[in-house]
Amino acid sequence: MVPKLPRSAEPPHDNPVQASGGITPLGQLPDKGRVMCQGHVESVTFVPADRTPEFSAILSEDDAGRPAPGPRRGRPPRLRVVWLGRHRVPGIEAGAQIRVEGMLARGKDVPTIFNPRYEILSRQEHE
Repeated sequence: MVPKLPRSAEPPHDNPVQASGGITPLGQLPDKGRVMCQGHVESVTFVPADRTPEFSAILSEDDAGRPAPGPRRGRPPRLRVVWLGRHRVPGIEAGAQIRVEGMLARGKDVPTIFNPRYEILSRQEHE
């Protein structure tokens, strides 16, 4: 008799990130699920002090200068990352290269990950 693997040890089938063990390009994000993405911070948004703390950043891929194929030509794929309850996240600033991981939610205009795990890969030097 062959013992059945526990659920956590079964190989994933539907998630391309887990299946390949790599990073999902921003242009190939699924509708929902856990993803790992990488890119540079295009912009950050601060909210006024009298509102609920929320810090967000827009992430785009390194090759964003190249036109995107398909119907959304000219607009590079982007991802919004939001840290709820934070006015600021150290190291997350425009130009920083980061890797994020979390549950993807489709927002009204841009795919979004709330409270992601993140790793700062490099930061832009200020003169």
